[in-house]
Order: sequence, then C-alpha cells, then structure tokens
Amino acid sequence: MKLFCSQDDLENALNTVNKAISSNNTLPVLNNILIKAEGKKLYFSATNLEIAISCSFEADVRSEGAITIPAKLITSYVSLLTDEKVELSLGDGMSLVIKSSSSTTKIKGISSDEFPLIPKVDAEHSFAIITGDFDVAIAETVFSASTNISRPVLSGVYFAVDGGVLKMVATDSYRLAEKKLTLDKKVEGSFSCIVPSRTISELGKITNKSSSKEVAVSLSKNQVLFKVGDVELVSRLIEGKFPEYERIIPKEAKTKVEVSLEDLSLVLKRVSLFARENNNSIRLTATNDGKMLVSTDETKVGEEKAEVLIKMDGENNKISLNSQYLLDVLTYLTDEKIVLEMSDKLSPAVIKPVKREDYVYIIMPLKV
Repeated sequence: MKLFCSQDDLENALNTVNKAISSNNTLPVLNNILIKAEGKKLYFSATNLEIAISCSFEADVRSEGAITIPAKLITSYVSLLTDEKVELSLGDGMSLVIKSSSSTTKIKGISSDEFPLIPKVDAEHSFAIITGDFDVAIAETVFSASTNISRPVLSGVYFAVDGGVLKMVATDSYRLAEKKLTLDKKVEGSFSCIVPSRTISELGKITNKSSSKEVAVSLSKNQVLFKVGDVELVSRLIEGKFPEYERIIPKEAKTKVEVSLEDLSLVLKRVSLFARENNNSIRLTATNDGKMLVSTDETKVGEEKAEVLIKMDGENNKISLNSQYLLDVLTYLTDEKIVLEMSDKLSPAVIKPVKREDYVYIIMPLKV
C-alpha cells in the first residue's frame, strides 16, 4: 500500500469512524481502525460489534493494501500534523509509515484479516430524511431514552414510519419525548424499529457536521444502515415491543401556561441548586395573576422561591416535577416560547413549543 492524501481529509475520516470505538473492547483489533486503499479511494472502518462506522475519500493511490492501526494513537498523531499532504505506506512487520515534509513515523498495527466483517444490510424498508430536520429530531429525543439496561426497549429510540411521516420517540418511563418528521418521499405501508440510543447519539455527531442534504435509512429485520454522504453507520436493532405510549399523553388540559423558554430556564437553574438535596423536586404553581411560582421545600442548603411571567389559560393549578427532567428539554429546544399543560397533580405535565405542533414532551408528576 502506498498513497498520498490531505491531512485534513485524513483527520476528518479518523475522527468520524473513531465514534464506533468502545473503551471496553476485549479483542485488541476492535481498538483499531481498518485503513484500506482501493481504486482511487481510501476507506476507513471501525466497529465495537454493535455499531460499525465506515467512510471514504478520494486519494492518490499508487498501490493498494490494507492494515488496522490503533485508533487513539493514529487519530492523535494525525491531528498534530501541520502538512497539507501526507504519504501513507506499509512498512516492515505489519506497520504503517506516515511521512510528512518534516517527519517519518511508523505505527505498529494488526493484520486486516483479523478485522471483523462489517455486516451488509439487506433492506426490507428504506426511506430518506432531510439531514437538518433529522439532526434536530435527534437532539430533541435521544436524551429521554433510559440509561438502565434492565429494560432494553427503553434504552433505544423508537422509529415508526407511516406513509410520509416518521415518529421518533424516547422514554425512560419517567419522561417521554416524541418528534414527528415529514419524509422527503412517502413510503408504502407502515413499519417500526428500536435503535439503540448510543447509535442515535453517535449519528447525531455525524449529521451535525455533515454537508449532505439527506440521510438514507435502510432497515432489515435486526439491523439498520444510516448513510450520510460518504459515511455509513450500521447498527443492530433492539428486539422487543415498544410501550403503547400514546395512551399516556393527555388529550386535554385544565391549565395551559405560555412562558418564555429563556426566563423559565434561568429560574429553574437557580431553584434546582436547592432542589438537589430533595431529589430534584420542585413545585410549579400557576395563578391567573400572570405569574408562576417555582419553588422547592427547605433543604439542608436552604430554599428558593422565584416567579416567572406567564400567559395563562384555564384554572389555577400546581404540580410537582423533577427539575432536571424539565431543564433537560429546555436545553435542547430552540423555541422562544413553550406551553406547559397541567391537569391535576397525578397527571403528566405536557411541554410543547408554541409555534409548532411536531413535538411533545411529557413528565410524570412527583408524589408530594
């Protein structure tokens, strides 16, 4: 193998596939990135056997070949090069030689024959999503997925496609986020799957930086392939049935409170400093005098009561919520104003953006 490529392209490719490397791999080759020169392109792959990320770019390939190189080492090294052009070649004893104008470096690797095969996805269903829309949907849902692996179906993001609409849903049973997306092209029938939340988080880092206009999604029975420009991410799917969540989303509310997202965030951050001592429990009390009181009971470190201006429709109401769950959603929404809906102290609180109907977030109330 011998080739010339740009340092910038090389660094970007390494950073992209690095997202599939896990810190607790048992097989040494899984800590490595597969680098393969073929035709006029340089290909990169990394996997932790649950997700695999591949990408490629055009290079001046003089001779073909492949090797796997420790991911952390080569990524750190290439990021410190200042040359625009670098030369890669295979050295003696399974090593990669990297030459720049001022240095020659040899990094020892493992044979590409030991690298696991990246699975091919035989698509039963496929659809495309506008990259920017998908990027927003990931940010607004994935944080709600459970980090507890005792219920695997809750540790993923539920994808449900019906005609021209995709619903993305995540829940940990204490809060739930649902985002609706209009697909580029309508698809026949309806189908669904559960994608691990880690897959979706890593995909979000790729879509966030991508200049590609759309994400192509291909589904098989137990795997999914996301293609964003020259980047491909393959992941296993989570088996099981996602909860029938729509039944717990309140259809009506006794009280609707319109509030500035920025104002509420600031008040919540202050009150939550004291609520930490009380399992993040805060009380929201909305009254028709145009104000909502946000408070916490007195704790070891003190207490806080703060008011925020609101526009209210309906009756006076109050509810106790986990402040962190409320702050989480306010962190990821970019809207100026939100609506907070309440019915009674045992019904979930509902948060929606004022100017769009494609998103809903619910938080289960705390018992006081």
